[in-house]
Amino acid sequence: MNFDLSDLDAVLREDLYSFIRKTYQTLEPMQQLLGNWHLEAIARHLERCMTGEIRRLIITLPPRSLKSISASVAFPAYVLGHDPTKKILCVSYSADLAVKNARECRSIMQSDWYRRLFPHTRLGSRAAEHDFHTTQRGYRYTTSVCGTLTGRGGNIIIIDDPMKAEEAMSDVRRKSINEWFDNTLYSRLDNKKSDVIILIMQRLHMDDMVGQWQLPNTGNK
Repeated sequence: MNFDLSDLDAVLREDLYSFIRKTYQTLEPMQQLLGNWHLEAIARHLERCMTGEIRRLIITLPPRSLKSISASVAFPAYVLGHDPTKKILCVSYSADLAVKNARECRSIMQSDWYRRLFPHTRLGSRAAEHDFHTTQRGYRYTTSVCGTLTGRGGNIIIIDDPMKAEEAMSDVRRKSINEWFDNTLYSRLDNKKSDVIILIMQRLHMDDMVGQWQLPNTGNK
């Protein structure tokens, strides 16, 4: 059975798990990605977030599980490929990590294979590492936890590792992060009932963000 480029493109366009694998291959060409059920599970749940079937999602994983490439790099690129008007806010514990994820996402969206898959999604002239827009006014905006979000709203908020492991035992730091989410980040959803929040992290403490995540019941958590 022959499998030509158009067949492969169709799979990458419609299957997030395959798209994640292609993203990893592009970013780490010298490494081999060994597929695993947890990556398939992440992809399927993220796809359900994209369609609105799930609006509040928590994924807990240990370090080195490809959670950032899956949720903060591949997923925003995939969403904007299908809908370049979407507004995505991505948050990580440090500015360096947040910018790294943003840089890799932008690199994927500027790749030849991505542009072939999604010809209607193009980055505009404003393509800073932490804040890049499509020509249809969608964007992926990056900030660090407790960072500035003045004037920013989103349809999808992705929180990727909101706390460093060494901060987990600090009551003050945990409280600060949780209060920032409750008082600042949550309010940035354009539509509190239909828009999506994804929290993906390693568990660090009973009272970390997963332990304290209390949101209005919208039918999905």
